[in-house]
Amino acid sequence: MPRYFIHLAYNGSRYHGWQIQPHAASVQQTVEQCLSLKLGQTVSVTGCGRTDTGVHAKNYYAHFDLETTLDNPETLANQMNTFLPADIVVYRIWQVAPEFHARFDALSRTYHYYITRAKNPFHAKDTYFLYGGLDVEKMQQAANLLFEYEDFTSFSKLHTQVKTNNCKIVEARWFEQDGLLVFRIKADRFLRNMVRAIVGTLLEVGKGRMSLEEFRAVIERKDRCEAGTSVPAQALFLEEVEYGAL
Repeated sequence: MPRYFIHLAYNGSRYHGWQIQPHAASVQQTVEQCLSLKLGQTVSVTGCGRTDTGVHAKNYYAHFDLETTLDNPETLANQMNTFLPADIVVYRIWQVAPEFHARFDALSRTYHYYITRAKNPFHAKDTYFLYGGLDVEKMQQAANLLFEYEDFTSFSKLHTQVKTNNCKIVEARWFEQDGLLVFRIKADRFLRNMVRAIVGTLLEVGKGRMSLEEFRAVIERKDRCEAGTSVPAQALFLEEVEYGAL
């Protein structure tokens, strides 16, 4: 059975995340409906991971299987872009090995969180406006502590159905870009709500409300109630998904 990869991007503002949800719009459902209509058969799509409600993806990958081989995947991509809503775009569709998996063969995911320090009505829907001073150097020192741990239960949404809360973080840094304060984090996998909870807790450090020792204690206690409030979803973007060969 031929397997195809699909490279897409989406603005998550109108969706309850990637994953299909009962009685709620999702990106997965929208893509599946489009594929099924264009191909004249029921198509199930497997994504590279979940994104929370309102979170965006600049680069997202998924796979689907068909009974027959596509003559021209590029034509299908063009047809989908004509049919899909304006907040979802398909960049490319191509055939891969039948065992290649969008989720399990992904080596890493990278997220960016965008913070603006000046109110901007033109970026209100894709940044987080934060008023007041921040000690960015201290926030970076706290972010560096993440490399020392693998169990991030303290930053995970409660009552999720996962086998482990262990993740290997390989990058976590703050930087300035186009007048925005950006947090970049890269790991082999992420827990639900993890990035937004980490950013919210790092901001507590930056505001002087939490010391580095207290930030370390939050991780070690493995208790979501000890961490800071999750920051709003609209400023979070899945930036990159890395595969060994794609």
